[in-house]
Amino acid sequence: MAATAMQVAQLRRMVAEPTDATYDDVALADYIEAHPMRDELGNDPYVWDYSTTPATKTTNPDWVATYDLHAAAADVWDEKAAALAANMDFTADGATHHLSQQYQQAAAQAQYYRGKAAPVVAILERTDAY
Repeated sequence: MAATAMQVAQLRRMVAEPTDATYDDVALADYIEAHPMRDELGNDPYVWDYSTTPATKTTNPDWVATYDLHAAAADVWDEKAAALAANMDFTADGATHHLSQQYQQAAAQAQYYRGKAAPVVAILERTDAY
């Protein structure tokens, strides 16, 4: 399933992009869809078929499309910070310009949303213990 227009609009507000000049709706939907998560019924977005070698991952038909918008926002802010990383402070004509603050603010926003993102859980199984 695809991200809804409401989710795209919410992500647009979270990343301070009121227009589609930099990120159009398709790009923001891609960020959202990169972070599927377990739905309210406990269904995972994918199921594994272990009857094949290697195991194959398929879309779970019972999954209700649920996405982690905070993780998507963190990814967008990370990208915005990367674009601003080369900005540096300078003084010209008696005025000082602190352009590095733009990078610091974008990085802080990425960290903020990364902290609000759903936890990632990995199940590890030891194979050498048998």
